[in-house]
Amino acid sequence: MKEADWVDLGPLAALRAKTVQPVDAGRRQLALVYRDGRFSAVSGTCNHAGGPLGEGHLDGDYLVCPWHHWKFHAVTGEGEPGYEEDKVPSYSLKEEGGRLYVDLNSETARTKKPHAPHPLSRPIVRGEGQVRVVGVSTTVMDPKFPRYSTSDALLDAALTHARDSGCETRLLRLNDLHFRHCEGYYSKSAHACTWPCSITQMDKKDQMDQVYEAFVHWADVMIVSTPIRWGAASSLYYKMVERMNCIQNQETIAGRHLMKNKVAAFIITGGQDNVQAVAGHMLGFFAEIGCQFPQFPYVAHSRGWSAEDMENNVRYVQMSKDLKAGTEALVERAVETAGLMLRGEGPSVPMVRGGRKGSELDVKAQI
Repeated sequence: MKEADWVDLGPLAALRAKTVQPVDAGRRQLALVYRDGRFSAVSGTCNHAGGPLGEGHLDGDYLVCPWHHWKFHAVTGEGEPGYEEDKVPSYSLKEEGGRLYVDLNSETARTKKPHAPHPLSRPIVRGEGQVRVVGVSTTVMDPKFPRYSTSDALLDAALTHARDSGCETRLLRLNDLHFRHCEGYYSKSAHACTWPCSITQMDKKDQMDQVYEAFVHWADVMIVSTPIRWGAASSLYYKMVERMNCIQNQETIAGRHLMKNKVAAFIITGGQDNVQAVAGHMLGFFAEIGCQFPQFPYVAHSRGWSAEDMENNVRYVQMSKDLKAGTEALVERAVETAGLMLRGEGPSVPMVRGGRKGSELDVKAQI
Protein backbone atom coordinates (compact mmCIF):
# COMPACT_ATOMS: atom_id res chain seq x y z
CA MET A 1 0.00 0.00 0.00
CA LYS A 2 1.35 3.40 -0.98
CA GLU A 3 1.97 6.03 1.65
CA ALA A 4 -0.66 8.77 1.63
CA ASP A 5 0.14 11.77 -0.55
CA TRP A 6 -1.96 14.56 0.95
CA VAL A 7 -2.40 17.72 -1.13
CA ASP A 8 -3.92 20.91 0.25
CA LEU A 9 -7.01 21.95 -1.73
CA GLY A 10 -7.75 25.13 0.18
CA PRO A 11 -9.76 26.60 3.05
CA LEU A 12 -12.95 24.77 3.97
CA ALA A 13 -15.05 27.92 4.14
CA ALA A 14 -14.25 28.88 0.54
CA LEU A 15 -14.68 25.35 -0.81
CA ARG A 16 -18.10 25.00 0.83
CA ALA A 17 -19.42 27.92 -1.24
CA LYS A 18 -20.06 25.76 -4.32
CA THR A 19 -21.84 22.44 -4.73
CA VAL A 20 -19.65 21.37 -7.67
CA GLN A 21 -16.33 22.92 -8.66
CA PRO A 22 -13.07 22.05 -10.43
CA VAL A 23 -9.96 22.01 -8.23
CA ASP A 24 -6.31 21.71 -9.11
CA ALA A 25 -4.49 19.11 -7.02
CA GLY A 26 -1.05 19.44 -8.53
CA ARG A 27 -0.79 16.65 -11.07
CA ARG A 28 -4.54 15.92 -10.91
CA GLN A 29 -7.61 17.86 -11.97
CA LEU A 30 -10.50 16.94 -9.67
CA ALA A 31 -14.22 17.51 -9.49
CA LEU A 32 -15.03 18.49 -5.90
CA VAL A 33 -18.60 18.04 -4.62
CA TYR A 34 -20.02 19.49 -1.40
CA ARG A 35 -23.47 18.28 -0.40
CA ASP A 36 -25.28 17.70 2.88
CA GLY A 37 -22.25 18.91 4.82
CA ARG A 38 -19.83 16.44 3.23
CA PHE A 39 -17.12 16.69 0.57
CA SER A 40 -16.33 14.08 -2.08
CA ALA A 41 -13.88 14.13 -4.97
CA VAL A 42 -13.62 12.28 -8.27
CA SER A 43 -11.49 12.76 -11.34
CA GLY A 44 -12.26 15.95 -13.23
CA THR A 45 -11.95 14.20 -16.59
CA CYS A 46 -14.97 12.42 -18.10
CA ASN A 47 -14.50 8.97 -19.61
CA HIS A 48 -16.35 9.88 -22.81
CA ALA A 49 -14.53 12.76 -24.47
CA GLY A 50 -12.49 14.23 -21.63
CA GLY A 51 -15.14 16.72 -20.57
CA PRO A 52 -14.57 18.79 -17.39
CA LEU A 53 -16.66 17.07 -14.70
CA GLY A 54 -15.85 19.86 -12.26
CA GLU A 55 -17.93 22.21 -14.41
CA GLY A 56 -20.92 19.89 -14.33
CA HIS A 57 -23.90 19.67 -11.98
CA LEU A 58 -25.50 17.18 -9.63
CA ASP A 59 -28.48 15.01 -10.54
CA GLY A 60 -29.29 13.26 -7.30
CA ASP A 61 -26.19 11.29 -6.35
CA TYR A 62 -24.63 11.64 -9.78
CA LEU A 63 -22.29 14.21 -11.23
CA VAL A 64 -23.30 15.13 -14.80
CA CYS A 65 -20.66 16.04 -17.37
CA PRO A 66 -21.41 19.44 -18.96
CA TRP A 67 -20.37 18.27 -22.42
CA HIS A 68 -22.46 15.21 -23.23
CA HIS A 69 -24.29 14.48 -19.95
CA TRP A 70 -22.54 11.27 -18.93
CA LYS A 71 -23.16 10.60 -15.23
CA PHE A 72 -20.82 9.38 -12.47
CA HIS A 73 -21.54 8.82 -8.78
CA ALA A 74 -20.26 11.81 -6.88
CA VAL A 75 -18.65 9.62 -4.19
CA THR A 76 -17.67 6.31 -5.82
CA GLY A 77 -17.12 7.54 -9.40
CA GLU A 78 -19.25 4.70 -10.79
CA GLY A 79 -21.38 5.26 -13.87
CA GLU A 80 -25.14 5.48 -13.57
CA PRO A 81 -27.18 2.24 -13.33
CA GLY A 82 -26.50 0.09 -16.35
CA TYR A 83 -23.12 1.78 -16.90
CA GLU A 84 -21.35 0.95 -13.64
CA GLU A 85 -18.36 -0.35 -15.60
CA ASP A 86 -17.76 3.22 -16.76
CA LYS A 87 -15.99 4.48 -13.64
CA VAL A 88 -13.84 7.55 -13.00
CA PRO A 89 -11.30 7.58 -10.15
CA SER A 90 -12.43 8.68 -6.70
CA TYR A 91 -10.24 10.04 -3.88
CA SER A 92 -10.07 10.13 -0.08
CA LEU A 93 -10.39 13.50 1.65
CA LYS A 94 -9.73 14.84 5.12
CA GLU A 95 -10.44 18.10 6.93
CA GLU A 96 -7.70 19.45 9.14
CA GLY A 97 -6.95 22.87 10.57
CA GLY A 98 -9.75 24.52 8.62
CA ARG A 99 -8.45 23.19 5.30
CA LEU A 100 -9.36 20.33 2.95
CA TYR A 101 -6.81 17.76 1.81
CA VAL A 102 -6.93 15.01 -0.84
CA ASP A 103 -4.85 11.85 -0.87
CA LEU A 104 -3.70 11.40 -4.46
CA ASN A 105 -2.42 7.90 -3.71
CA SER A 106 -5.93 6.80 -2.75
CA GLU A 107 -6.99 7.06 -6.38
CA THR A 108 -9.25 4.21 -7.50
CA ALA A 109 -8.95 2.75 -10.99
CA ARG A 110 -10.54 4.31 -14.03
CA THR A 111 -12.48 1.72 -16.00
CA LYS A 112 -14.28 2.09 -19.30
CA LYS A 113 -17.13 -0.09 -20.43
CA PRO A 114 -16.48 -1.25 -24.00
CA HIS A 115 -18.58 0.79 -26.43
CA ALA A 116 -18.93 -0.28 -30.04
CA PRO A 117 -17.77 2.49 -32.38
CA HIS A 118 -20.54 4.37 -34.13
CA PRO A 119 -21.04 3.12 -37.70
CA LEU A 120 -20.30 6.60 -39.08
CA SER A 121 -16.86 6.63 -37.47
CA ARG A 122 -15.59 3.88 -39.80
CA PRO A 123 -12.77 4.69 -42.25
CA ILE A 124 -13.91 6.54 -45.36
CA VAL A 125 -13.28 4.25 -48.32
CA ARG A 126 -14.59 5.08 -51.78
CA GLY A 127 -15.36 1.76 -53.46
CA GLU A 128 -15.54 1.01 -57.15
CA GLY A 129 -18.52 2.17 -59.18
CA GLN A 130 -20.09 5.01 -61.09
CA VAL A 131 -20.28 8.57 -59.83
CA ARG A 132 -22.76 8.79 -56.97
CA VAL A 133 -25.14 11.73 -56.76
CA VAL A 134 -27.27 12.59 -53.73
CA GLY A 135 -30.02 15.17 -54.01
CA VAL A 136 -31.05 17.00 -50.86
CA SER A 137 -34.42 18.72 -50.73
CA THR A 138 -34.69 21.41 -48.05
CA THR A 139 -38.21 22.62 -48.75
CA VAL A 140 -40.79 22.45 -45.95
CA MET A 141 -44.37 21.35 -46.44
CA ASP A 142 -47.21 19.43 -44.82
CA PRO A 143 -46.59 15.78 -45.79
CA LYS A 144 -50.33 15.06 -45.59
CA PHE A 145 -51.09 17.77 -48.13
CA PRO A 146 -48.01 18.08 -50.38
CA ARG A 147 -47.89 20.99 -52.76
CA TYR A 148 -45.87 21.58 -55.89
CA SER A 149 -42.37 22.80 -55.08
CA THR A 150 -40.31 24.49 -57.77
CA SER A 151 -37.01 23.61 -56.07
CA ASP A 152 -38.09 19.98 -55.63
CA ALA A 153 -39.23 19.78 -59.25
CA LEU A 154 -35.82 20.87 -60.53
CA LEU A 155 -34.08 18.55 -58.07
CA ASP A 156 -36.13 15.63 -59.38
CA ALA A 157 -35.13 16.61 -62.91
CA ALA A 158 -31.48 16.70 -61.82
CA LEU A 159 -31.57 13.21 -60.33
CA THR A 160 -33.45 11.79 -63.31
CA HIS A 161 -30.78 13.15 -65.63
CA ALA A 162 -28.03 11.77 -63.38
CA ARG A 163 -29.59 8.31 -63.50
CA ASP A 164 -30.06 8.51 -67.24
CA SER A 165 -26.35 9.37 -67.48
CA GLY A 166 -25.36 6.21 -65.64
CA CYS A 167 -24.87 7.62 -62.14
CA GLU A 168 -26.08 6.08 -58.92
CA THR A 169 -28.53 8.39 -57.16
CA ARG A 170 -30.20 8.92 -53.82
CA LEU A 171 -32.78 11.46 -52.66
CA LEU A 172 -32.96 12.88 -49.15
CA ARG A 173 -35.96 15.01 -48.27
CA LEU A 174 -35.12 16.78 -45.03
CA ASN A 175 -38.83 17.31 -44.50
CA ASP A 176 -39.17 13.52 -44.04
CA LEU A 177 -36.33 13.24 -41.53
CA HIS A 178 -36.72 13.82 -37.80
CA PHE A 179 -33.55 15.37 -36.44
CA ARG A 180 -32.73 17.75 -33.64
CA HIS A 181 -31.37 21.25 -34.02
CA CYS A 182 -27.69 21.83 -33.26
CA GLU A 183 -27.46 22.24 -29.50
CA GLY A 184 -24.20 24.17 -29.40
CA TYR A 185 -21.78 21.61 -27.98
CA TYR A 186 -19.06 23.48 -29.86
CA SER A 187 -19.88 26.53 -27.75
CA LYS A 188 -18.82 24.58 -24.64
CA SER A 189 -15.51 23.49 -26.16
CA ALA A 190 -14.19 22.72 -29.62
CA HIS A 191 -13.55 19.18 -28.38
CA ALA A 192 -17.14 18.80 -27.17
CA CYS A 193 -18.30 18.82 -30.81
CA THR A 194 -17.47 15.32 -32.00
CA TRP A 195 -17.59 13.19 -35.12
CA PRO A 196 -20.14 11.77 -35.47
CA CYS A 197 -22.22 14.58 -34.00
CA SER A 198 -22.69 14.31 -30.24
CA ILE A 199 -26.46 14.26 -30.71
CA THR A 200 -26.22 11.42 -33.23
CA GLN A 201 -24.18 9.39 -30.76
CA MET A 202 -26.62 10.00 -27.90
CA ASP A 203 -29.97 9.85 -29.68
CA LYS A 204 -30.67 6.75 -31.76
CA LYS A 205 -33.89 8.32 -33.05
CA ASP A 206 -32.10 11.31 -34.55
CA GLN A 207 -32.07 10.87 -38.34
CA MET A 208 -29.32 13.30 -39.21
CA ASP A 209 -27.18 10.18 -39.54
CA GLN A 210 -28.72 9.68 -42.99
CA VAL A 211 -27.28 13.01 -44.13
CA TYR A 212 -23.86 12.24 -42.65
CA GLU A 213 -23.83 8.80 -44.26
CA ALA A 214 -24.70 10.24 -47.67
CA PHE A 215 -22.34 13.22 -47.56
CA VAL A 216 -19.27 11.68 -45.93
CA HIS A 217 -19.36 8.02 -46.94
CA TRP A 218 -21.48 7.63 -50.05
CA ALA A 219 -21.85 10.58 -52.40
CA ASP A 220 -19.39 12.06 -54.85
CA VAL A 221 -21.80 14.85 -55.84
CA MET A 222 -24.25 16.67 -53.58
CA ILE A 223 -27.00 18.69 -55.21
CA VAL A 224 -28.80 20.78 -52.62
CA SER A 225 -32.05 22.50 -53.55
CA THR A 226 -33.71 25.28 -51.60
CA PRO A 227 -36.55 27.74 -51.96
CA ILE A 228 -35.83 31.37 -51.09
CA ARG A 229 -37.45 32.31 -47.77
CA TRP A 230 -37.28 36.00 -46.85
CA GLY A 231 -34.13 36.42 -48.89
CA ALA A 232 -32.40 33.36 -47.44
CA ALA A 233 -32.25 29.60 -47.85
CA SER A 234 -34.94 27.55 -46.14
CA SER A 235 -35.02 26.97 -42.39
CA LEU A 236 -34.43 23.25 -42.99
CA TYR A 237 -31.26 24.05 -44.92
CA TYR A 238 -29.89 26.01 -41.96
CA LYS A 239 -30.99 23.31 -39.53
CA MET A 240 -28.98 20.80 -41.58
CA VAL A 241 -25.81 22.83 -42.01
CA GLU A 242 -25.67 23.82 -38.35
CA ARG A 243 -25.56 20.10 -37.55
CA MET A 244 -22.63 19.77 -39.98
CA ASN A 245 -20.37 21.77 -37.70
CA CYS A 246 -19.04 18.40 -36.52
CA ILE A 247 -17.62 17.84 -40.03
CA GLN A 248 -15.90 21.21 -40.23
CA ASN A 249 -14.70 20.87 -36.66
CA GLN A 250 -12.70 17.77 -37.52
CA GLU A 251 -10.54 19.93 -39.78
CA THR A 252 -9.60 22.33 -37.00
CA ILE A 253 -9.19 20.02 -33.98
CA ALA A 254 -8.16 16.71 -35.53
CA GLY A 255 -6.73 17.48 -38.98
CA ARG A 256 -9.25 15.04 -40.51
CA HIS A 257 -10.58 15.87 -43.96
CA LEU A 258 -13.93 14.05 -44.08
CA MET A 259 -15.19 15.60 -47.33
CA LYS A 260 -12.42 14.65 -49.73
CA ASN A 261 -13.17 14.60 -53.47
CA LYS A 262 -16.72 15.87 -52.95
CA VAL A 263 -18.53 18.17 -55.38
CA ALA A 264 -21.39 20.43 -54.36
CA ALA A 265 -23.91 22.18 -56.62
CA PHE A 266 -27.12 24.04 -55.88
CA ILE A 267 -30.65 24.70 -57.10
CA ILE A 268 -32.24 27.92 -55.82
CA THR A 269 -35.76 29.09 -56.62
CA GLY A 270 -38.06 31.73 -55.21
CA GLY A 271 -40.84 34.11 -55.96
CA GLN A 272 -38.73 37.00 -54.73
CA ASP A 273 -35.13 37.90 -55.44
CA ASN A 274 -31.89 37.41 -53.50
CA VAL A 275 -30.44 34.54 -55.49
CA GLN A 276 -26.84 35.70 -55.28
CA ALA A 277 -26.91 36.15 -51.51
CA VAL A 278 -28.40 32.68 -50.99
CA ALA A 279 -25.88 31.15 -53.39
CA GLY A 280 -23.04 33.02 -51.68
CA HIS A 281 -23.86 31.53 -48.32
CA MET A 282 -24.25 28.01 -49.68
CA LEU A 283 -20.98 28.24 -51.61
CA GLY A 284 -19.21 29.64 -48.56
CA PHE A 285 -20.41 26.89 -46.26
CA PHE A 286 -19.65 23.97 -48.56
CA ALA A 287 -16.24 25.46 -49.39
CA GLU A 288 -15.51 25.59 -45.66
CA ILE A 289 -16.08 21.85 -45.28
CA GLY A 290 -13.78 21.09 -48.21
CA CYS A 291 -16.06 20.66 -51.23
CA GLN A 292 -15.17 21.48 -54.81
CA PHE A 293 -17.49 23.18 -57.29
CA PRO A 294 -18.08 22.85 -61.01
CA GLN A 295 -17.97 25.94 -63.18
CA PHE A 296 -21.23 27.85 -62.73
CA PRO A 297 -22.16 25.80 -59.62
CA TYR A 298 -25.84 26.69 -59.32
CA VAL A 299 -29.00 27.20 -61.28
CA ALA A 300 -31.59 29.62 -60.01
CA HIS A 301 -34.92 31.19 -60.77
CA SER A 302 -36.67 34.26 -59.42
CA ARG A 303 -39.18 36.62 -60.95
CA GLY A 304 -38.18 39.50 -58.72
CA TRP A 305 -39.35 41.48 -55.69
CA SER A 306 -42.74 42.46 -57.04
CA ALA A 307 -43.74 38.97 -58.23
CA GLU A 308 -46.22 38.01 -55.51
CA ASP A 309 -48.41 36.01 -57.89
CA MET A 310 -46.90 32.68 -56.88
CA GLU A 311 -49.19 30.65 -59.09
CA ASN A 312 -47.48 32.25 -62.09
CA ASN A 313 -44.07 31.59 -60.60
CA VAL A 314 -44.95 27.90 -60.33
CA ARG A 315 -46.35 27.84 -63.84
CA TYR A 316 -43.17 29.42 -65.20
CA VAL A 317 -40.96 26.70 -63.69
CA GLN A 318 -43.31 23.97 -64.88
CA MET A 319 -43.18 25.23 -68.46
CA SER A 320 -39.57 26.42 -68.68
CA LYS A 321 -37.41 24.28 -70.96
CA ASP A 322 -34.42 26.50 -70.20
CA LEU A 323 -34.53 25.78 -66.47
CA LYS A 324 -34.70 22.05 -67.03
CA ALA A 325 -31.87 22.19 -69.57
CA GLY A 326 -29.82 24.35 -67.21
CA THR A 327 -30.39 21.88 -64.38
CA GLU A 328 -29.29 18.95 -66.53
CA ALA A 329 -26.19 20.86 -67.60
CA LEU A 330 -25.41 21.58 -63.94
CA VAL A 331 -25.54 17.85 -63.22
CA GLU A 332 -23.21 17.14 -66.13
CA ARG A 333 -20.67 19.72 -64.93
CA ALA A 334 -20.79 18.41 -61.35
CA VAL A 335 -20.41 14.78 -62.43
CA GLU A 336 -17.55 15.68 -64.75
CA THR A 337 -15.77 17.51 -61.89
CA ALA A 338 -16.27 14.54 -59.57
CA GLY A 339 -14.93 12.19 -62.23
CA LEU A 340 -11.74 14.23 -62.56
CA MET A 341 -11.08 14.01 -58.84
CA LEU A 342 -11.91 10.32 -58.60
CA ARG A 343 -9.42 9.66 -61.40
CA GLY A 344 -6.79 11.66 -59.54
CA GLU A 345 -6.80 14.50 -62.06
CA GLY A 346 -7.86 17.14 -59.55
CA PRO A 347 -5.69 19.25 -57.21
CA SER A 348 -3.27 17.14 -55.16
CA VAL A 349 -1.61 19.82 -53.00
CA PRO A 350 -1.59 19.38 -49.20
CA MET A 351 -4.81 20.43 -47.48
CA VAL A 352 -3.54 23.45 -45.54
CA ARG A 353 -6.35 25.81 -44.57
CA GLY A 354 -5.15 29.38 -44.88
CA GLY A 355 -5.54 31.56 -41.82
CA ARG A 356 -6.66 28.70 -39.57
CA LYS A 357 -4.66 26.61 -37.16
CA GLY A 358 -5.37 22.96 -36.51
CA SER A 359 -5.09 22.61 -32.75
CA GLU A 360 -4.71 24.33 -29.40
CA LEU A 361 -1.04 23.39 -29.52
CA ASP A 362 -0.59 25.60 -32.59
CA VAL A 363 -2.20 28.51 -30.76
CA LYS A 364 -0.08 28.01 -27.62
CA ALA A 365 3.07 27.83 -29.73
CA GLN A 366 2.49 31.41 -30.89
CA ILE A 367 1.75 32.95 -27.49
